[in-house]
Amino acid sequence: MTKSTCDISDKLHPNVQYLEPIYKSYGAKTAFSGRIVTIKCFEDNSLVEEALKTNGKDSVLVIDAGGSMNCAMLGDKRVTDAINNKWEGIIVNGVIRDSAVINKMPIGIRSLGVCPLKSVKKGVGKNNLIVNFSNVEFTPNQYLYADEDGVIVTKNKVNL
Repeated sequence: MTKSTCDISDKLHPNVQYLEPIYKSYGAKTAFSGRIVTIKCFEDNSLVEEALKTNGKDSVLVIDAGGSMNCAMLGDKRVTDAINNKWEGIIVNGVIRDSAVINKMPIGIRSLGVCPLKSVKKGVGKNNLIVNFSNVEFTPNQYLYADEDGVIVTKNKVNL
């Protein structure tokens, strides 16, 4: 990502949404951006697994897990799927696991924290819908930019 969130904010404010600075950064990639793809699920990562096994080129997966801190929505196996399928990054309104391994992997992830317990797989959840958390409305096909200064969402791809 060559565009910094600060530069994008300076250019487009107030037409930018800002994720609250409560999300922790994981993965070896500190900056990433892409077209938003969404999943809404609660303590069930079945749809996360399905999505990360598809082509994610130029895309960021946004997972609304309801802010649950009870179980991880992804770990090193799902992150390996994401890397193999060219996902740019992942935002999790929930927690992840295998963070020590993930921190060495070439991807950017933001989540609320970590938990060693894996999620269930019952196939429950929805994808490709507008999700809202942390003062941001994540709309499929809009754009997300993340770096060391934060995470922002814009309606269109930014050309600086």
